[in-house]
Amino acid sequence: MAGNPNMIGGGRLTRAEVSGDKRRFEGAKLPTGTLLRRLWQYLGRSRRLLVLALLLSVSSSLLALYGPKLSGEAINAIELGKGRVDFAVVWRCAILMILFYAASAGLTYLLNTVMIRLSRTVSRQMRHDVFEKLTALPVGFFDRYQTGDIISTITYDVDTVNQSLSSDLLQILQSTVTVVVSFVMMLTIAPKLVLVFLVTIPATVLFTRWLTNKVRPLFRRRSARLGELNGFVEEMLSGQKTIRAYGREAAVLEKFDEKNKAAVDAYTVAEANGTITGPGVNFINNASLALVCIFGSLLFLRGEIRLGDLSSFVQYSRKFSGPINEIANILAELQSAFAAAERVFTLIDAEAESADAPGAEELTEVQGDVRMEQVDFSYIPGRPIIQNLNFHAEPGSLTAIVGPTGAGKTTIINLLMRFYDVDGGAVYLDGRDIRTLTRSSLRRAFTMVLQDTWLFGGTIYENIAYGKPDATMEDVVRAAKAAHIHSYISRLPKGYDTVLSDNGSSVSKGQKQMLTIARAMLLDAHMLILDEATSNVDTRTEEHIQAAMRALMKGKTCFVIAHRLSTIRSADHILVLDGGRVVEQGNHDSLMAQNGVYRRLYESQFDSVS
Repeated sequence: MAGNPNMIGGGRLTRAEVSGDKRRFEGAKLPTGTLLRRLWQYLGRSRRLLVLALLLSVSSSLLALYGPKLSGEAINAIELGKGRVDFAVVWRCAILMILFYAASAGLTYLLNTVMIRLSRTVSRQMRHDVFEKLTALPVGFFDRYQTGDIISTITYDVDTVNQSLSSDLLQILQSTVTVVVSFVMMLTIAPKLVLVFLVTIPATVLFTRWLTNKVRPLFRRRSARLGELNGFVEEMLSGQKTIRAYGREAAVLEKFDEKNKAAVDAYTVAEANGTITGPGVNFINNASLALVCIFGSLLFLRGEIRLGDLSSFVQYSRKFSGPINEIANILAELQSAFAAAERVFTLIDAEAESADAPGAEELTEVQGDVRMEQVDFSYIPGRPIIQNLNFHAEPGSLTAIVGPTGAGKTTIINLLMRFYDVDGGAVYLDGRDIRTLTRSSLRRAFTMVLQDTWLFGGTIYENIAYGKPDATMEDVVRAAKAAHIHSYISRLPKGYDTVLSDNGSSVSKGQKQMLTIARAMLLDAHMLILDEATSNVDTRTEEHIQAAMRALMKGKTCFVIAHRLSTIRSADHILVLDGGRVVEQGNHDSLMAQNGVYRRLYESQFDSVS
């Protein structure tokens, strides 16, 4: 959903009409090449850092890899059987080795610094792209997936990818340079001994490829189980009062233990299988070293290689096989990063809210004439929520929407705001199909006050002025007085500069509701949507707020989702929904006279009170 400053009271509309648990958010299976290409697109935005990292890696590796060559020269300075040593050569090689290794260490430090900066840039951009997509997704996306699971993608999965970029990518880069240079040096020393690797390298490639295909699904499962655990924890933390009130702590803990065990088991299985790679490849590399020593000794005895050159070759063979072993060891981490990247890219690639129709017009000079004609709608195909809905709200009228749970009350608001589009029929505003209007201008025409209040971390002034950032203090105070919350704010030590946190947990529900009502009053919208906005305030305050609301909305169109029917007796028009259809409509007196659904609902509430 695009940013909507008029979404007052809550982050989104909830739907009691749609039953069923939210699903876990799982990443789509993407080929390794696709993942690498997508990651490269992020890395490519910092080309200067990449080039610098490449230069530092090559320089550092070359300096370190010249050491075995120098040590071989020092050994060759010893004349075997004669007891003579050319100490000038030995000292020269020793000094150069110290200088080269020191310079290599310094460049490696700089390389680590560059890679950390590079990964930080990628992480920041990736997290920005994910959150930007979240603001563009349709409301239905958040109705389908667990909030905690989505948060896990933004935090854990992005961090996993970032860690892989900062450490694994650096390791692979340095290992690649080491392998190539070591191979070239071995060719220059003893080409015959290089033939040993014609057996060991294919064996390593086949083994790692087989294990990679086996391990990747296990890391996908690990990320999914962790996301599921985060979703459960987020849900339970938000419902702590209810859990304690019903004494369900033991049951919740038991459920947590189940999900925690599933996450730990998935982690254990993935890591256990992933760690097989290192020892397996290490065994193959040690076998190659044994073969090099055996055949190298034979060549030395035949006089085809000097002792120093054989020593250099053995060192290069270790440097050649060592990085291969290290790459194999980080394959498990790479699989974890790829599984995390799949979830990140799946979220980034999620289908955004459909674009405005070509030629869509900006909504200006709103009169507030709303009409629904033959509207059909379903959240799930084959399970209709709204069927052949027809009603007309005249400009400046107060329309109340009532009915039993699941009748489609909130769905009507979803359709008015184009959080969802109708399946059949049309919704008209001032005679124009709302699908021909831009969503942003349509939503700016509404102000919403929801039963589920929402306050963000900031001052009271900032919360009230949320939909109108340029509001002056006088404007905010005027709105607060109209909402009957000014006197409470004035009694606070810092007044309007009081900072709210944790969704305003420091204030009561009624005070939170009045703050959101003040926020709504500050806006100059042409239409108002109320979802039982006064349900959290006492009767006297409710009367004051309703009187202020009616004065504020004079000449504007107002829609009220009513649960307490006593609050909408003065409504101009009342829609009675049942099964997604308008079964009755009229004002309070006419509906009571019909002696139908509305009267039964109205009388049942008073019977329950008595």
